[in-house]
Amino acid sequence: MKQFSANRKWDFLYDLRVDQVGVDDRIARITARSIKKDSKVEGLKTILSMIDLTTLEGKDTDGKVKQLCYKAQHLAEDIPDLPAVAAVCVYPTFVKMAKKYLQNSSVKVASVSTAFPAGQAPLDVKLEDTKFALDNGADEVDMVINRGEFLRGNFQLVYEEILAIKELAHACNARLKVILETGELSTLDNVRRASEIAILAGADFIKTSTGKIQPAATLPVTYVMLQAIKEHYDKTEIMVGMKPAGGISNAKTALQYLVMVKEVLGDEWLDNQWFRYGASSLANDILMQIKKEYTGVYQNADYFSKD
Repeated sequence: MKQFSANRKWDFLYDLRVDQVGVDDRIARITARSIKKDSKVEGLKTILSMIDLTTLEGKDTDGKVKQLCYKAQHLAEDIPDLPAVAAVCVYPTFVKMAKKYLQNSSVKVASVSTAFPAGQAPLDVKLEDTKFALDNGADEVDMVINRGEFLRGNFQLVYEEILAIKELAHACNARLKVILETGELSTLDNVRRASEIAILAGADFIKTSTGKIQPAATLPVTYVMLQAIKEHYDKTEIMVGMKPAGGISNAKTALQYLVMVKEVLGDEWLDNQWFRYGASSLANDILMQIKKEYTGVYQNADYFSKD
């Protein structure tokens, strides 16, 4: 029996079906690729420039955020031509401090909002949460959708909440990333539908995960989201960014994501304006791989700061 949404205008979403076999085949071919040394170093540096260096723990302190901001700008002094990361992502209470320590750099300050990570709060609370981050200088907002309402078929509420947060963010010239929390959406069909809602509501980026739920980012989920972006671009010529987050901790996997973006969306998206990695530990593995390419030996992991 065909399902219907709480608002019939969204019923077209149930016609969006994902070919699981086709996705698996495409991912298998992407992960089988090998990258030559020169291209690998270039790719690794590109990945560094796309990282949102993240700390989102209950035990976060001013000192940890200060250290993270320093690392964002000084990844490794002895490796030539390293870019800074794209952004530092923190809770709203740390936005003001992060802005202070990043004020003379190209690194953006991203803040989670909307009762992150669960998103279980009334809209007025979510708006106040977002406004607090923006008033303290957030350049980017990473909001979460209401997964419970989405799974109930209340797509209109999900759409309206994204739209309200987008309007607030854009009024402050901040970009909006919409977190789907794909690990709670159960199926690739649902991932495709949630991507469509976020894109139609005006998301600047769609993002896989909070990093608090497993599975977080995966190649198949990201592929489905990239396809949604591609179809939207083909229809409208409007670019939407992509951010896989959570669980991407090594260079090999990160390079596979980069290859997939290039194949699905093209070179225009190979820029941190349109593609990001949400990660806390990925940068260190990238630095170790770059050092190895230059010297032929792996640097001890303890050489790089863990924050």
